[in-house]
Amino acid sequence: MVDAPGGLAACALGLTHRVLPGPRYPRGLAARIHVVATEPAYRRRGFARAAVSALLDRLQRDGVTLFELHASDEAAPLYRELGFAVDPALMRMTRLVPASAPGTS
Repeated sequence: MVDAPGGLAACALGLTHRVLPGPRYPRGLAARIHVVATEPAYRRRGFARAAVSALLDRLQRDGVTLFELHASDEAAPLYRELGFAVDPALMRMTRLVPASAPGTS
């Protein structure tokens, strides 16, 4: 998190989960970066970079060695600078439930 006068300027949320250990992630810990958000008034000041960098540092100290995220075209350069790379083996799939489906309100 990056604080601002009167509130929050930026934040990043990562969720860890177990995976089968492998050579690249021997502890079997992975993290998915789910949310990176910056208050519009504080954009273009490096706050998202600071929040994500702090999150990655913390997760690495906790033993995470595999990190994943979905990035917008606008945010992709930041993540590349932080060491992320496109993995052609991964496929993003989305499933939306229609609003008229049973069980939705």
